Amino acid sequence: MGDLSTAVLVGRLTRDAELKYTASGQAVSHFSVATSSRVKKGDQWIDEASFWDVDLWGKRAESLNQYLTKGKLVAVQGDMRQDKWEQDGQNRMKVKITANDVQLLGSQQTTSSSGSPATNTPSAKSALAARDDGYTDDIPW
Repeated sequence: MGDLSTAVLVGRLTRDAELKYTASGQAVSHFSVATSSRVKKGDQWIDEASFWDVDLWGKRAESLNQYLTKGKLVAVQGDMRQDKWEQDGQNRMKVKITANDVQLLGSQQTTSSSGSPATNTPSAKSALAARDDGYTDDIPW
């Protein structure tokens, strides 16, 4: 078995996606996703943002590019690759994600990277509302 380098991200697009074509005519959509996590620094919890460059290739890139707009909530699953280069005498490095799947989130109907509607999953709120076990504690969302 080979090594595994997979990423799953849920975050917001930092800018509109750019659709380009290679010399051989293959489509590629470039976009960036911001994620955040809470970390403790000293006695305080703070939010730290991370920014991930993503490439989506082929027909999926063409069909989804118009929906990949700044601020849109997305889930991305893909393979990680580390690009390394030297600039002004300094070694530089960036992690890039080649997407295998992109899900548009935050709307009534989620669309998969194939461009077809995906099955909607109930939200946590509606799933809890459907419970019939006498649980009456108020849920804060």
